[in-house]
Amino acid sequence: MSKVMTVDRPTPEQQRFASEGLASAERVLRQEATALTLLADSLNEHFPRALDLLMAVSGRVVVTGMGKSGHIAHKIAATLASTGTPSQFVHPAEASHGDLGMVTPKDAVLALSNSGETAELSDLINYTRRWHIPLIGITSGAGSALGSAADVTLALPKVTEAGTLGLAPTTSTTMMLALGDAIAVALLERKGFSVEDFKQFHPGGNLGQRLLRVAELMHVGSEIPLVAEDAVMSVAILEMTAKTFGCVGAIDAEGRLTGIITDGDLRRHMGKDLLEMRAVEVMTHAPVTIRASALAAEALGIMNDRSITSLFVLEDERPIGIIRLHDCLRAGLV
Repeated sequence: MSKVMTVDRPTPEQQRFASEGLASAERVLRQEATALTLLADSLNEHFPRALDLLMAVSGRVVVTGMGKSGHIAHKIAATLASTGTPSQFVHPAEASHGDLGMVTPKDAVLALSNSGETAELSDLINYTRRWHIPLIGITSGAGSALGSAADVTLALPKVTEAGTLGLAPTTSTTMMLALGDAIAVALLERKGFSVEDFKQFHPGGNLGQRLLRVAELMHVGSEIPLVAEDAVMSVAILEMTAKTFGCVGAIDAEGRLTGIITDGDLRRHMGKDLLEMRAVEVMTHAPVTIRASALAAEALGIMNDRSITSLFVLEDERPIGIIRLHDCLRAGLV
């Protein structure tokens, strides 16, 4: 006898827990979304002043904070560094035990503290004042020790933390994180940080693969399969066979690509006189091509859409390379 599968129905208590959990999550997310809206509305002339200080730094932006603010500071430092603003995290407690040596007069300090009264920050704050190191504070206490000492204070709106207790840093750290992103992006845009700059800092992983350029994958020089457009097909087939791209490009007297011969073209013109025909008689005119500066992902998309396996790379209508579908797949593009 076959067994009948049964699905256990949630108990009333499980249903209540699920309902309460969803309600709690929605409440927290809406509370934090509201806080971010308040933060955006509260931005004033202090924000561009902070950007001016950070743009003028010839050293690094030292980001610091204690506890949960310290975890956010770690992320802000990483985001700044990856978007063209040299940055590092310094733990405020460790700073008091020798790590102040990491902070130089060429740097600026970005300090995070919701209350602005974090005791562990005091030595670092005093150090910046002694050596005239620019200090930017992110705090909800504009009149706090941090807020009063900072050259520029980015004040967070005074909102309650999420949850029924309202004690654990949640809403405040979300605002710090978002404000750090805003600073990093504003600096990126002011500096004119390009996609190519971004790629230099993200060579690995999926992001690095997505930013690969055709020029980095294409075959160049003697590897490019080319014949004159008036060459006989016996020469074209030999070139096509030797270069193993499954195609050969035809060029005119000025070196401009005028056509391409593929396996399909050979089949369409198969006959006893094929070897005596000229390349221009067999080739597909005006083939699909791509620029060396294009993203490799674009080349992959074109080849997939056209059901082709190779693309000639042109500069001023002249072939400077060829890229294969296999090159893109081998580089990890999908």
